[in-house]
Amino acid sequence: MPGNVCLGYGESMGDGYDLVTVIIPTYNRAIECKLSVESVLSQTHGNVEVIVVDDGSIDNTRELICGMDERVKYIRQANAGVSAARNTGIEAARGEYVAFLDSDDAWLPWKLEAQLSVLRAFPEAGMVWSDMKAVNEKGAILHESYLKLMYGSYAFFDRETVFRTSRSLSDIWKSCPAAFADRKCYTGNIFSWMFMGNLVHTSTVLLRRDCQKKVGHFDVSLQKSGEDYDFHFRTCRVGEVAYLDLPTIHYRVGANDQLTEQRYMVWIARNNLKTINKMLSVAGDEIRLPRKMIRDRLARSYAWAGLTEFEENPSKARTCLFRSLQYSPLQARVAAYLLLAFLPPRAAICIRKLIRKMIR
Repeated sequence: MPGNVCLGYGESMGDGYDLVTVIIPTYNRAIECKLSVESVLSQTHGNVEVIVVDDGSIDNTRELICGMDERVKYIRQANAGVSAARNTGIEAARGEYVAFLDSDDAWLPWKLEAQLSVLRAFPEAGMVWSDMKAVNEKGAILHESYLKLMYGSYAFFDRETVFRTSRSLSDIWKSCPAAFADRKCYTGNIFSWMFMGNLVHTSTVLLRRDCQKKVGHFDVSLQKSGEDYDFHFRTCRVGEVAYLDLPTIHYRVGANDQLTEQRYMVWIARNNLKTINKMLSVAGDEIRLPRKMIRDRLARSYAWAGLTEFEENPSKARTCLFRSLQYSPLQARVAAYLLLAFLPPRAAICIRKLIRKMIR
């Protein structure tokens, strides 16, 4: 057996009915990864294969993961980033369904059971995602419903009007707990609204395998962060998707190794801009939103990119800020930063710091 692969004892086990492949990319999170895997192995829907893709860790991830359960497969690769790690997992997947779980998150025990019920009820939906609870590093719940707080694009998205139809969870999930009986699940085509920003959190996603094959792989050119938006945007272009209005995961916040941490903002802004421009170029005629909404979205995205690039790359900042003003001229802050970007870098930074102090 190759040294970079550790298979569970169930390697030869047939795919079975409703086999779910759960792909967990990880890097130097041995203990957290083990907890994530345990949350999958504890699912009420037990027909799972867990593929842990170790993206070049130098801790004891292999020792903790290998031998956990016959349903767990460990694959090690040279460090190549989260997109490449997820793609490795996709290539190895055998299930009828594919799910993604970040190695610092954890699922609630009935997550797969509930989401499989949704996909059975909505056979036209290729994917289902859900809400999530935010927890700190000790596991204490900070927010019972965190999806809308994390993703600002929900300010533009009204699920009651955008989705085609909805049903009560108790109508489609046989063993639905009474506490969730009135919660709803929705389905419809939300591709156009994904242009306004990401609505989908990756660790909550369950995909049909045939849908994933149409979508393809994660874009490895989107480095550091923001690759998930591109993938989910392409998923929503394939056809209808479903949303379960119920938290199904614990999402850890506040750790300094998370790709949403402040130092990665420049990468998120860059990749956000790349994603919407790429989709405009290949499917602009499919995005059915008012022209003003599209222009405002572009203005905000170029402004965000320009402001995050300001200290690191003034030339790129100038280009982005100028493009933002072309889409929406009445932006005093963007115009001010554009003028600052023409000054020598040290002078521009000093003036910006002075302005911040004056505002405070």
